[in-house]
Amino acid sequence: MRVAEVELNKSFQQDRVLPVYLSFLRSSLIHTNDENQFHHWMLARLCAAILRALRLKGLVMPQSPPFIVLAGGPVSADGSQPSRLEQLGEQYENSYRNPGAEVISTAVPEVQAFKDAIEDICKELGIIRMCILFDEAIHIFRPEQQRQFFTLFRDLRSPYIGCNAAVYPGVTSYGPVFELSHDATRIRIDRDVLSRQYLEQMRDISLKQADSSLAGAIERNGQNFAVLSYAVSGNPRLLLKTLAQCKALRSNEVNETIKTFYRSSIWTEHSGLAESYSGHKPFIDWGRNLVENVVLPETKAKNDRRQSEGQNESTCYFWIHRDTPEVIRHALRLLEYTGIVQKGDDGIRGTRSEIGTRYAVNLGCLLALEATPTATALEVVRSLSIKRFTEFGANHAAYQGLVKSAPDYRNPDILQILKEQLGKSIDCLDITAYQNEQLKKVGLSTVGDVLRSAEQDLIDKIYYVGEKRARRIKNAADAAVLEYLSG
Repeated sequence: MRVAEVELNKSFQQDRVLPVYLSFLRSSLIHTNDENQFHHWMLARLCAAILRALRLKGLVMPQSPPFIVLAGGPVSADGSQPSRLEQLGEQYENSYRNPGAEVISTAVPEVQAFKDAIEDICKELGIIRMCILFDEAIHIFRPEQQRQFFTLFRDLRSPYIGCNAAVYPGVTSYGPVFELSHDATRIRIDRDVLSRQYLEQMRDISLKQADSSLAGAIERNGQNFAVLSYAVSGNPRLLLKTLAQCKALRSNEVNETIKTFYRSSIWTEHSGLAESYSGHKPFIDWGRNLVENVVLPETKAKNDRRQSEGQNESTCYFWIHRDTPEVIRHALRLLEYTGIVQKGDDGIRGTRSEIGTRYAVNLGCLLALEATPTATALEVVRSLSIKRFTEFGANHAAYQGLVKSAPDYRNPDILQILKEQLGKSIDCLDITAYQNEQLKKVGLSTVGDVLRSAEQDLIDKIYYVGEKRARRIKNAADAAVLEYLSG
């Protein structure tokens, strides 16, 4: 999303498409008595982001009525005074300090009034359209917030507004009024391992991020790079992460990385979800057991048997009957989120013409079972057949443990959860040891302390820390807190 913003800004004078980047990281902090608080907050934040984007281009027209709609009142051309809607957004985001606080939202425009204002602004300024880039949106929203977001996403459709949102496999709840096939176009970031262009695509992605040393290693060790590329099952993030662990791309490094990452690290990340999403722990643990103890062993056994029989076919696929209990599908969605499985096509026929969904297990997890992945990986991958898969019927024996023990879904006390998270030590944050130490020196020992602190506190209390370094520490801590609270 950030790259798209940069590219659109570079071509703005020629193409007249205005990018508006917007992140919703602070959604977990909203706790007012406004029954439409989330909808009002999103619109207020969107109006403020558009004003900022226009202001950076020097295009704000303070006396123009549509600008007054976006600001919720008088407009400051230079941004010296925050608009009424900017202040409103901050009030919502600070409401966690005083839960139930009243926030007057009358300045927030109705969706149609907002769209009319955007149309008027575009016509006045010669802008073709505004391209809204919603980043960090879906995976930090609760399901009911996701549904409200996609309702707004759909309602914003206009010749003058283009909406784009980052969504995550397995954990996106679109709601009853949003039809993915009609209201949006979904673009997968994962590449298709069966595509002829697959290795070329993964090489291009890697070389864009690589220094000269890694680029040279990729050119010298093309086969080892191919093994590592296939192991990620088309996920660019996993490729860059594993490349960082074996920059020389020697065979022994690649073998060790595959075994370490796909036997341990990727599972640690999956199981770690249970800490942030404690109510989902039974589903997280069961999903891991299903893949590790059932799917992977059976898949490897099938491949070994076919190889011994001289059949040029292998598989990484499994099939779930369409009448499988919903609790099982929920566990599979969590496995999708962490990249351990990928959902394929629905409506696939299995044995006796039964209908179900085809999934693929991450190839790295499968290759990690091999004694020497670099020696066998390409043979397994190049003989993959989507027609071969392990079948799990509607009442498969592997389901019984979760079906019998699955917890009831209840609406959690979000305010109590937030209170518990704010009270935790900053040791849980993904910050450097130095940043951790400096924060504790000034008495910021909990997540809530960091969130409530001011940058000036660091400047005043930490010796030898000037304004720039204090800002870096505070920004890093704030980002880590908001990412942590998104759980």
